Amino acid sequence: MHNFFKQAVVRFGCLLVASFSLGYVCVDRSFLSAALLPADQTDFPWLFKGNTDAIRGGKSTVQIEGDKASLRFTLQMSHAVDYPMAAAELVFQDQRRRPVHVDLSRYGAVAFKVRCAPANTLMFIVTTFDKAVSRRDDLLTYRAPLAYFSCDEHEKTIELDLTRLETPHWWFDMFKLNLARQEYKLDQVPKLAFNSTSQTPFDVPAKVVITDLVLTGRDYRYLFLLAFLLITGWGIFAIWFFRAYARALTAEVKEKLRKDLPFVAYQQLSLTPHRDKEKSAVLVFINANYSSADLDLDVVVERTGVNRSKINELLKSELGFTFSAYLKKLRLTEAARLLSENTSATIAEIAYSVGYGNVSYFNKLFKEEYECTPKAFRIACEHRA
Repeated sequence: MHNFFKQAVVRFGCLLVASFSLGYVCVDRSFLSAALLPADQTDFPWLFKGNTDAIRGGKSTVQIEGDKASLRFTLQMSHAVDYPMAAAELVFQDQRRRPVHVDLSRYGAVAFKVRCAPANTLMFIVTTFDKAVSRRDDLLTYRAPLAYFSCDEHEKTIELDLTRLETPHWWFDMFKLNLARQEYKLDQVPKLAFNSTSQTPFDVPAKVVITDLVLTGRDYRYLFLLAFLLITGWGIFAIWFFRAYARALTAEVKEKLRKDLPFVAYQQLSLTPHRDKEKSAVLVFINANYSSADLDLDVVVERTGVNRSKINELLKSELGFTFSAYLKKLRLTEAARLLSENTSATIAEIAYSVGYGNVSYFNKLFKEEYECTPKAFRIACEHRA
């Protein structure tokens, strides 16, 4: 059993280290992060361009400044038309600089640092394709979920939940859709935009600087993989542990029974001639009455006529035990034999048959002797068979 427990501790330790290492890797990889800046180092190439109300006759303008490490633009709002608008847009493109739709469905949030002069209130808009109403050749038909944020000359960090953006009412009115239909997908996104609002300063240059633009999210596939690998790994360990334990226990039972053969064959002791009549009388009497719960040293003295010290002396010299140790060994060995051979008898019945009226006490002594409970010993013997 010592070798088994040594192997079990080593394997448990290795599995524990592997689990923590695997857990660290999978959990770390489940956190997604995609930086959109600098522009030449992002996984989602984009073109920075302006968009205004000029198509409707408006005079609002947006001036884009070339800077790959940040987004710098200046809005100049005009009241020339109703609902004036100016925006700085990140239009996604492929390697050939053609507009494309990108899949942002794995990302749940966006964060960036912003600085405005003068103070401003802007919109962050995610333009996304809606399969029910959108047309590829008309971005006006795309859903445009948005969120508002404020900024001033002091740089601040903005964090927005991409899954809880608000779709403007005009979009629902345009397509006669129920306002409750707020669900949207981010699997086909042609562009992101920083847009003016009704609270953007008019008739003055409104400068905006945005840095550290990052999309974040979670990839739960790594967590599912982690759960699968941990359940599989620990499941295999558990199966190995119980099987190896059963084999080790079976081997130990065999060794115990081999060592206890002289006691298993205790009935033959009464037939073995002894030169010392006192020794023979003591051994025969104990072996014939060991199953009596009332058997003790005083009873042996009274029935054999051999004094107490002589009984312990001859048992020590003959078998290496004191009276109480020999009686316990004899009873437990017989209990082990019954457990291995008589599967129909209960633990309590076997305990009573070998002289123990208290089953709990019997279980305690048996576990001390065989390093397992009577029930486990019986199971081990069944495996041995």
